[in-house]
Amino acid sequence: MTIRKLLYALVLPLLFLAFQTNAQEQTVSGKVTDSTGAPVANASVTVKGSKNGTQTNSQGMFTIKMPSATSKLNISSVGFASQEVGTAGGNVSVSLKATPTTLNEVVVIGYGTARKKDLTGAVATVSEKDFQKGNITSPEQMIAGKVAGVQITSSGGAPGAGSRILIRGGASLNASNDPLIVIDGVPVDGGVAGSSNPLNMINPNDIETFTILKDPSAAAIYGSRASNGVVLITTKKGKKGKMMLNATVQLISQTPAKKVSVLSADQFRQVVADKGGTDVDKMGAANTNWQDEIFHNAMGQDVNLSASGALANGKLPIRLSGNFLNQDGILKTGNFQRQSIGLNLSPRLFNDQLRININLKGLRTANKFAEEGAIGSAINFDPTQPVSVGSDRFGGYFEYTETLKDLGIVPKDLAPRNPVALLTMRDSKSKVLRSIGNIQFDYSLPFLKGLRANLNLGYDVQSGSGTTVINDSAASTYRRYEIGKNVAGTSDSIFNYGGVNTEYKQKQRNLLLDFYLNYVKEFGISRIDFMVGHGYQDFKYTNYSYADYRYNKSMIPGSKPPFDMSEPQYTLISYYSRLNYTIANKYVFTFNGRTDGTSKFAKGHRWGFFPSGAFAWRVKEESFLKNSKTVSDLKLRVGYGVTGQQAGISFYGYIPRYERSNNRALYQIGNRFDTLYRPSAYDPNLKWETTTNINAAIDFGLFSNRITGSVDFFFRKTKDLLSNVPVALGTNFSNQIVKNVGNIESRGVELTLGINPVKTRNFNWEFSTNFTYLNPKITNLLANPNPSFKGNRVGGIAGGTGNTIQIQSVGYNPTSYFVLQQVYDKNGKPIEGLYEDQNRDGVINDDDYIRYKQADPRFLFGFSNNLTYKKWNMGFVLRGTFDNYAYNNVASNLGVARAIFNPLGFLNNGSTNYLETKFANNQYFSDYYIQNASFLRMDNISLAYNAGEVFKKANLRVSLNVQNAFIITKYKGIDPEINGGIDYQFYPRPRTYVLGVSLDF
Repeated sequence: MTIRKLLYALVLPLLFLAFQTNAQEQTVSGKVTDSTGAPVANASVTVKGSKNGTQTNSQGMFTIKMPSATSKLNISSVGFASQEVGTAGGNVSVSLKATPTTLNEVVVIGYGTARKKDLTGAVATVSEKDFQKGNITSPEQMIAGKVAGVQITSSGGAPGAGSRILIRGGASLNASNDPLIVIDGVPVDGGVAGSSNPLNMINPNDIETFTILKDPSAAAIYGSRASNGVVLITTKKGKKGKMMLNATVQLISQTPAKKVSVLSADQFRQVVADKGGTDVDKMGAANTNWQDEIFHNAMGQDVNLSASGALANGKLPIRLSGNFLNQDGILKTGNFQRQSIGLNLSPRLFNDQLRININLKGLRTANKFAEEGAIGSAINFDPTQPVSVGSDRFGGYFEYTETLKDLGIVPKDLAPRNPVALLTMRDSKSKVLRSIGNIQFDYSLPFLKGLRANLNLGYDVQSGSGTTVINDSAASTYRRYEIGKNVAGTSDSIFNYGGVNTEYKQKQRNLLLDFYLNYVKEFGISRIDFMVGHGYQDFKYTNYSYADYRYNKSMIPGSKPPFDMSEPQYTLISYYSRLNYTIANKYVFTFNGRTDGTSKFAKGHRWGFFPSGAFAWRVKEESFLKNSKTVSDLKLRVGYGVTGQQAGISFYGYIPRYERSNNRALYQIGNRFDTLYRPSAYDPNLKWETTTNINAAIDFGLFSNRITGSVDFFFRKTKDLLSNVPVALGTNFSNQIVKNVGNIESRGVELTLGINPVKTRNFNWEFSTNFTYLNPKITNLLANPNPSFKGNRVGGIAGGTGNTIQIQSVGYNPTSYFVLQQVYDKNGKPIEGLYEDQNRDGVINDDDYIRYKQADPRFLFGFSNNLTYKKWNMGFVLRGTFDNYAYNNVASNLGVARAIFNPLGFLNNGSTNYLETKFANNQYFSDYYIQNASFLRMDNISLAYNAGEVFKKANLRVSLNVQNAFIITKYKGIDPEINGGIDYQFYPRPRTYVLGVSLDF
């Protein structure tokens, strides 16, 4: 059954039920506003003495059917005092009075909820009204720049691309720095083969709130996986009231925002002419902008349908949604499609004593991956050569060639391949299916008031498969060897004539069981909220090795069996508890304790205990502030806790084992190539990486919370780092191994400020800003001190063999660069090959390298602005990072004469940086290429108009968005926002224009 047919099958019966009428009913319409006359959206409207109800739309309007004998309605909304009104005349107008604070709001936390005023930890919530607008293909992009201490950096501009999410910077060096992500109570795992981003399989339109748990008091309840913070995603639920339908359509256009600065054809000819010699004869007569040939303007569509309300006389709240997204990439041949369907049922039974929440999500993505190697080839290819030539060889595309004995005309070894051919002669597709769901039973036990039992059963199942087919005439598939015969001296042993057909597939299964008891009791001036529970989560991965075929489907030697299967698995078992104790509504104490066991470690090291404690003082409740007209909220918080880490490492790294080799390590017997199994390095003493956190903060609100904010100071120390460290030769099965070695510390400050300076009947202005300072530092890297140890070399770069540009050293930022200090002439031009002799020994060597700047920013900034005037709304999101630097690998690799006049006998294009330096040879380790990558990016500009009622039954809203509108930076590369800080072959982020139309029925 197709997605469309399934939607029809589920939605049409709901429509039929939603529009049924009763002869004894009357229809009442009305509008709900605040004290200034501004409409109140999503206010709850219920019939007094009944569960029948509805909600107001974005204009504060509502219509409800009610028994003729009933004449009262209850109106309520978060942040306002509830009000009861009469319905005489069939039309009502209600003005709600704002409550002094919203501290009684319920906030989602780990394993339950809490009153906002009882929070002792650093918890940030971003709701739907504050999300980034526009073309959002992956949910995390909706909160970019919205939360202090949270850095979200997309991996590039490919359709469906993922993002790196860092909460208060990274807590680890080699283990995972990703936060734990929990969707409706189900902690989810990473993606499968064929998926570029596990989160792009969640429909952003289904999400109601993001809650970020940042400090130990908030996050430690998740213990073993909370070192990097926790992201709680809550999806939309059905609500009591009549069935409401929404249809939203977005039309998307994307354009390349910027391209790499390389020599034009005319500049290239001039450079070659200046050198003279035979190189002039190697140029062609064309004027080809290779980046224009591989990039284009891309179109897309995003369609969302939803039905929400309640059935069975209001006893069965339900929400059903469907989504279809189709987005081309700005790199030609790329495409991302997503189809999803979501269902939520929230029945309440036994007079609301038993609450059931059922969440089911089914998703399918289809990717067509463009060959991103074409980006590097486009900035490297001779601009005087044509795209295609009059030849049948290599698909008719121009390629650098040479003539070899016995093989004839073949592609020139090590020369770049035609960028357009790389795109058009390669077909790489994948299909990924995913289902996430859970059923949660919450039962108020009748024998003890305030005691609840909660059982959560969940799953996350994924499967991914795909194929990569390269045309048999493509130059990129060519290999100069035959079975058993080495033609050109290469050591490669794969017979790859006739193109390539590669298949792959993988499955993942994640099962969850959580059970806890929660007891809430108020007595006298005290309030106790106590929870104790047990958790079980099991992860299983079915990995199939790649199966390589010739283009004509015949087998390549050594690839049988076609799919060699392995099924790694690990289990987490947990016991946890939390006590929240409030005295006189002023003093709040929170204690968390969690014990986790993992099968990733040996028996003696499997269990870890992760405690936390926090205290909050609600100063506002003291007599000297209680009646203050200026200070509407003031709270001090302090917390301490320990969290753990075991993600990002091998499942069986503590035991000796054999692993299957890949197809580049085959053993030849005659004409047969057999797969080998090799021993893997292991450490039987692997144990938990642990992080200690301290947090101190102040929360405040002024002038009836027209100004709100918080300031957090935090310190974090991680010890027993799961680090990939060198070991002595002969002591293990590798020269590097994962061991518990090293410590890292981080200090920081977060500031959040929200201001509502103007709020009148027709005009409302809100803006918020956040600022973060981060200062991580490595404090230990070795089990045994070694004064001569400089650090672990990391950060591989393009150019040379095995070159790295970063180092992890004690006393420095983990992303520090390790470079030579460039010497300049009197005009400020770098002098080729001349560097500072740091130790004055007359020799430039490893001892003269310095630790210089860092890739990760020290400062994060976000600013959101929202203006509403009558039916118009305008907003923007501005985001930036400061004191971060990037290594311009494009300039260092291609901005020299050697790159242009390749010694192997062909011409390459070069970076325009060559015109500035005139370097003859590569100076990869010069600090000249470490460039300031601080930036200020206009992430999103939105304009919307609520047209009001159309077709007599629907409310129309039209919107325009521009994403990645502009960026201010000193960086000379294509984009300063580069994960890891090394800029080479980066898929440019597009500028996106979105026209949206939304109808509410």
